[in-house]
This record gives sequence, structure tokens and C-alpha cells, in this order.
Amino acid sequence: MITFLCGLAFLLVGGLIYGRVVERVFKPTDAETPAIKRNDGVDFVPMKKWKNSLVELLNIAGTGPILGPIQGILFGPIAFITIPIGCVIAGAFHDFMIGMISVRYDGAQTPKLVGRFLGKYFHAIYMFFVCLTLLLVGVVFIYTPGDIFVSQVLNEGSSAANPMLWVVYGVIFLYFIIATILPIDKVIGRIYPIFGAILLISAVGVFIGLFTNDYPLVEIWNASATTFPLKGNFIPLFFVTVACGICSGFHSTQVTLVSRTITNEHEGRTTFYDMMLLEGFIAMIWAAAGMGALQSGLTDADTLYNFPAQVVGIVSKNMLGSVGGFIAIIGIIILPITSGDTALRSLRLILGDAVNLDQTKKKNALILALIIFSVTAGLLIWSKVNPEGFHILWQYFSWTNEVIAVFSFAFITVYMKQHKLPYILSLLPGCFYMYTVSAYILNAHIGFNLSWTATYIIAGVITLIFALSLMLYDNKPKELKAA
Repeated sequence: MITFLCGLAFLLVGGLIYGRVVERVFKPTDAETPAIKRNDGVDFVPMKKWKNSLVELLNIAGTGPILGPIQGILFGPIAFITIPIGCVIAGAFHDFMIGMISVRYDGAQTPKLVGRFLGKYFHAIYMFFVCLTLLLVGVVFIYTPGDIFVSQVLNEGSSAANPMLWVVYGVIFLYFIIATILPIDKVIGRIYPIFGAILLISAVGVFIGLFTNDYPLVEIWNASATTFPLKGNFIPLFFVTVACGICSGFHSTQVTLVSRTITNEHEGRTTFYDMMLLEGFIAMIWAAAGMGALQSGLTDADTLYNFPAQVVGIVSKNMLGSVGGFIAIIGIIILPITSGDTALRSLRLILGDAVNLDQTKKKNALILALIIFSVTAGLLIWSKVNPEGFHILWQYFSWTNEVIAVFSFAFITVYMKQHKLPYILSLLPGCFYMYTVSAYILNAHIGFNLSWTATYIIAGVITLIFALSLMLYDNKPKELKAA
């Protein structure tokens, strides 16, 4: 418990201090924000600070900060240290800088920012990765809440043979379509506060349950390799497994949605930085819950790694009873749904901007949304009927998620160089994640399947080239006609 509490203390105190440092470096102003200047009643809509914060939290917090940490705790209690450190200096910094840069550049989506600061060639590569990631997010965040609802709430099998599963998928799908097309304040802005309350109540309930149920948490100095079998190759595997809660490239597509609804730059730290700290808190809670369930014999390592959604139900009901457990499970189901809808909304905006499609016209938005949802439906069906389908999707999603984070750190670095800011703040986490994504894909079976020795050497060379390239990069901004 000491390791866990020290990690939480660092998340709170470190986040408070570093968040203020980052804010002072960026220097928010009282300039008019895009929500005011470009109010179109659809995507550029002024909303209150508390509502923006809840929307941001629910946009970024999918099943990632729950399922990832449950799996990642098999690396041991070191997770209680790396999650808060990564969240404070990488993830929260990443979200804040992208959100605020977007505000300064008229609410631009991340692809346009990548193109402006890194050039058209990197823009084209980024477009491929970001569209793929958002599509996979949409699929994964229909799949996981649907399965959890059917198995944990309806107590039925979640196999493809169960018709009820497809009914649940269909309901989530329909909600996604509505939330993707309608103005952001009509659906997302109105129901998210309710979802946010459920989410926070369930998270706090599980947190309290860790103490009242006396869940046994192992200290970092007592960790055993037999209890935590995934200790090998901690880098890169842990940081791809536990992305949400530490640093997630997907967030870059979400903060730029909220950058179009905040009414003052001074709201940025609370809306962007602090909400990422809250996601880190959620990740810490579920990492601890996973460890406690393992140590107390409620589950085993195989279930923890291969069926983390089952662990969610086991922990929630064990800690909070039938009623409290039901509320917690509903909160966990809400998390991915409220990320999946905005992921597909972001994809619609990004693709629309790329082809200069006027999406204030509902017909255009609907046509583009239908194309996106047709592909999403096809991938969802494939992943469910194929025994290995979901695992393949999840691996690619986890990797591409961190790849687009590397692009984000790269353009943040160039932005900071142009404005004579201490770009080392973005260069260091950018290099770390370049090393992580390079090493992962070089070794992985879904990648090049190289030995770990070759992997580490090649990844080191790639990272060195990445660092030198950014340090020597031309500071002149690039202009793109298309987003």
C-alpha cells in the first residue's frame, strides 16, 4: 500500500507543481478563443468551464485506463511509480500543449498542426496513422462496453452467437451516429455531465473499496517474479500496454475538439492538464484493484491478462456489493462509449477538413459519417467472429496510439523552438516514446519479429536520429491549404 500511496502523492503534488510550470511556460492570454470568434453552433460552441472539463475527461477516458492497467499490473508494483510519473511529465503535458496550441491556431485539428510545423510529408504519414487509430478506437469502444454490458449486467454470454450482443452493439452504434452528427452542445454537452457524475462516483467507490476491503497490495521491494510474470522487457511492453493513464496519442484528437468550446485560455490547465491527471488517478485505482484481486485469489494472472473485462465485474461486485457494483460497472461501460463517439466525430472532422467539405451542412456531415460507420461496422463484425480478431485490433490500436503521440511531441517541440520556449520539455518524452514504438513494432509478432538485442539497438539508432532531426529542424512554419 505504501508504494501505491506514494504514487498517488506524486500524481497529486507533482501534477500540481508541474502543471503550473507548464502553464507559465506557455503563458495563456485573454485573447478571444475560437469558440467566440468562430461560433457556428455545431463544433465551435462556447461552453462553461466545468462542462468542458467533464467533456474532456470523458472524451479521453475510455476502457484504456481500466483494462490497460489491469493487464499492466502483471509487471508488478513498479506500475504504481511509472503511471504517475509518465502522466505528469508526458501525458498531461502532451494534452495541455496540444489543446492550447490548437486554441492559438483557430481551433485547428491535430493533422493541420502537424502539417504546419512538420511539413506536408509528415502530414500525409500522420493522416494515415491518426485515421487508422480513430477508426480502431471506434471499433474497440463499441466492442468492449458491449461485451461488458452483456456479460456483467445481463449475465449472458458475449460470444458472436448471442443475438442480444448484436442488439447492444446496435444501440451503441446508433448513439455514436447521433453524437457524431449533431452539434456538440446538443448531445455531448448535455448528457456528459450525467455520465461524468456516474464515472466519478464509481471510481471513488472502487478507490474507497481498496481500503475498506483491505485489498493486499504488494510493495515494490517485495515483488516476486512468480506473482508478476511480465517483468521482462518492461520497456517497451509496459508503455504500450498501459498507454491511457500515462500518455495517449488518441488524446491529441480529443483536446482539439474541446479547444473549440473553451471561452478563455486560462481554462486550459484545468480542462486539459488536470483532466489527464484524473485519468491517471483512474488508471492507478484499477491497477491497484487488479493487483488486489490477484493477491486475494479473486482471479488469476491468465484472467487478468486475457480477460480484464471479467476482472472489472469481479472487483466491482466484490468491493461495492450488488447495487454499488452495478453502478461501478455502468460507469466503466460509459467510459469507452464517451470516447468512441468523439473519436468518430474527430475522424469525421479530420476527413472533412482534408477534402474541404463544408460540414456545417448536415447532408455533408451525414454522408461522411455513413462512410465512416460502414467501415467501423465491417471491422466490428470481423473482430467478433474471428477468434483472434480483437487481440489483433487491440495490439495495433495500442501501437498506433503511441505512434501519433510521437508526432504530437515532435510538432510541440518545433512549436516551442519557434517561440523560444524550453523545448526539452517535449523533446525528452518524445524521444522516450519514439524508442518505445520503434522497439515494440521491431520485436512484435504483428511487426518485424526481431530479437530483443537487435530491437534495442535499432530502436536506439532510430531515436537518436529522431532527436537530432528535431534539434536541427528548420524553424520556419509550413503552410497547408488543406487540413
